[in-house]
Amino acid sequence: MIRASNAPVFIVGCHRSGTSYLYHSILSSGDFAVYRSDSGVWDRVIPMFGDLSVLRNRKRMIKVWLRSKLFRRTGLDAEQIESKILAECRNGGDFLRIVMVEIARIQNVNRWAAWAPDNIFYIPKIKRELPNALFIHIIRDGRDVATVLDKKGWIKPLPGDRRHSLLVAGVYWEWMVRRGREHGRRIGPDYIEVRYEDLISRPHETFALLGNFIGHDLDYDHIKQIGIGTVADPNSTFKVESTFQEGQFNPVGRWKKKLSPFQAEKLENLIGPMLDELSYPREAPNSHSASHLELAILRRLYFSYFDSRLWLKSNTPLGRFASKQPLELIEQS
Repeated sequence: MIRASNAPVFIVGCHRSGTSYLYHSILSSGDFAVYRSDSGVWDRVIPMFGDLSVLRNRKRMIKVWLRSKLFRRTGLDAEQIESKILAECRNGGDFLRIVMVEIARIQNVNRWAAWAPDNIFYIPKIKRELPNALFIHIIRDGRDVATVLDKKGWIKPLPGDRRHSLLVAGVYWEWMVRRGREHGRRIGPDYIEVRYEDLISRPHETFALLGNFIGHDLDYDHIKQIGIGTVADPNSTFKVESTFQEGQFNPVGRWKKKLSPFQAEKLENLIGPMLDELSYPREAPNSHSASHLELAILRRLYFSYFDSRLWLKSNTPLGRFASKQPLELIEQS
């Protein structure tokens, strides 16, 4: 399929799955607008300010956005972009397109990409508002992702359930990946999946495949040479291991060193079907020390919990409080 040369590219995936690395790799390939931030549109701007076809909402939004790092990193003139947004913006897609096209114009490049892991939940909406958008869903082994998310403490268990923090992080990975795959199937050929492990172990072939999908030359040697952001400086939770020197940087399979055999077994019993579906081989001994009924209840509970939070965030005024990083918290940062 021949892709439009100016089609926007959206990088989505569960947190800590390599989304920023893939985004910075695409920026390093050349002719893409360099914007060193997530887009923050559908997960923060829209929940906070509502329907942007309403002028007063656009005015409220632009007042806050112009004081945030999301704006400062654009390099745009405040008066000019404010005037353009107030006149032309009617939804989140319009807002992001207006901003990114202006960034591309002042940088004298032709294309733009957007990075925000949570955009995975809004793929159908983004596709309606930006019909030519292309989506790359990067997927990483859920055991590695859960290990990092648990260390970071980003996925909070329900009150009184801290002992299950690693398992809750694993459920979150499965929940996010499943939602992304469900949405991806709905948009067909404008969606592709890529394994993080393939980017690390077979970068030349994997980037060539993705380049064919987006209609752009993703030459890995050139990407390494330019080295924007996490291409040159890995955003690793385990800093002592974070170096791209030949033979030293190996972020694949860290869970084998970080988890005890008991932790690994419980986590695999919990997310095993999803690992199987994605062709990640199970490696922990399959004893019955972990109650399958207990894990099934935990999985169902947290799927419902995460679904409810997302619904509240996307459909009610409570959304601004459900957001992990509302615009107010990144002002003057």
